[in-house]
This record gives sequence, C-alpha cells and structure tokens, in this order.
Amino acid sequence: MLLAIDTSTGTSVAVVDRDAGILAEAGTHDTMRHAEAIGGAIRDVLERAGVRATELSAVAAGMGPGPFTGLRVGIAAARAFALGIDRPVVPVVSHDAVALAWYSDGGRGPLQVVTDARRRESAVTDYDGLDDAGLPVRLGMPRLEPRDAVPSPRGIRFDADTVSAGSLGLLAELGWSASRLPLAGDEPLYLRAPDVTPSTGKRVTP
Repeated sequence: MLLAIDTSTGTSVAVVDRDAGILAEAGTHDTMRHAEAIGGAIRDVLERAGVRATELSAVAAGMGPGPFTGLRVGIAAARAFALGIDRPVVPVVSHDAVALAWYSDGGRGPLQVVTDARRRESAVTDYDGLDDAGLPVRLGMPRLEPRDAVPSPRGIRFDADTVSAGSLGLLAELGWSASRLPLAGDEPLYLRAPDVTPSTGKRVTP
C-alpha cells in the first residue's frame, strides 16, 4: 500500500493498494496553491482510507515534468513523509501516470501526452501502448515544445490538465510487482532552469 503525491500540474494525493486499487484520492487543479493544499490532502486521504502512516510500504512521488516551484513542493513532501515513517520513495515520471490512466480506460495505439509548461511551452511525451507488465511504453524522455507548434503525433494527442496521484500510485505498484523499479531517476524533470537564480551580491567598496 502506497501514499502517492504529484504536484506537476495541480496537487493530487492518493492512497493506493495493489489489489484494492485507489482507496482515496484528493487534491486541487489550482496550480498556485501546492504548499497550502498538500498537508491537508495527505491527512484527508489517510483518514478516508482508514490507513495509518505506518501501514504504508512506500511513498510514490511524481517527478515531473513540471514547473520548478510547484513540482518541488510535492517531491519535498514525499521525501519528508517517507523519511518520517522510514519508508522508501518511489520516483515516477508524471506523464507515465497520465498514459497509464488513458490506456487503462480503453485507449489503444500511439499516444502523445501534453501538459502546460508555462512560458508558452508544453511538456510532451510520446508512448506506444503497454508492455507485458502493464506499464506504458515511453518512446523518449519528456521534452519542451512551443505551445502552438507541438509536432503532430502518430496517434492520439491527450492534453492533461492534471495528473492523478491514484494512477501514479498504481503505476508504482505495477513496477514494484514486476521488479521494474526504479521507474524514474531521483532528480526532478524540470526541463528548464528555475526562474529564480542566486544573487551575485552587491559589491562593497571601502
């Protein structure tokens, strides 16, 4: 049983069980209130699922792609929560969760997942079905494309305005069962440098 957290778009938190599926999910589409929403969402899903933190086997974290400020809130929360209960963090590519949900809902063939990367750009990842373990077949890492000039996909283009933590957790459970972890690297998929850079400081003259 996992706690899953994703803040690559809005904020989504879920408790997921490999056999029972998504036990509880909560969140908001608001892309500006990750820090305010994350704590309450974690408490909410644990209470609704009737699960104590110590019953969890791991914490799944959506690693993006996503904007720097929002994405790091969810990753930091996942790492802190996992540290507090002495459980591992399972990193997952957020677009993979979107692809899993789409294919699980009956989608077939090539798929292009697109999310808003801001600055008139989109984050884009291409897929080609599910493998024998039920995991999405990603054709390459997520990339940035101009929002109005995303290349036409071979199959279906799906513009996602949110990433379900429930799907993220199910993906982590599938990877765990198939001994395919890790599903992503430990570093967030920011795709671009953060907007804020360290100050060089003011020159002081004697």
